[in-house]
Amino acid sequence: MNFEVLEHTADIGFRAWGATFDALLANASCALVAIAVELEEVEPRQPYPITARGEDRESLLVNWLNEVLYYLDGRQIALSRFDIRQRGEWEASGVGWGEPRSLAHHAKLIVKGVTYHQLRIAQEHGRWCCEVYLDI
Repeated sequence: MNFEVLEHTADIGFRAWGATFDALLANASCALVAIAVELEEVEPRQPYPITARGEDRESLLVNWLNEVLYYLDGRQIALSRFDIRQRGEWEASGVGWGEPRSLAHHAKLIVKGVTYHQLRIAQEHGRWCCEVYLDI
């Protein structure tokens, strides 16, 4: 598994890893979706474009995850696989693979937003790591 859930007194968070920053974005996206729905129940049937920009790595990560959350909550699309196709220094574009949400996707928590609270991105032991907390 490329992520783990972190408990917090008022919110919930996760720690994700990736061999590259692109892999970190993909694994953090899976962690976010897994907190909201059963990730294993989501079939990667259709591609959905995702693009995000930021002023630094932290804002890029938060903006990317907020795009994933927009699909999940705003468009009712559950995504389960992510391919980063192009990335500049502070921008990324790619595809999230998933399907429209239905009753078959058991809801777990309602995620209201991705926060900067205790946000951390670092390179550790030859891989990227992030800690992200979500407003629930």
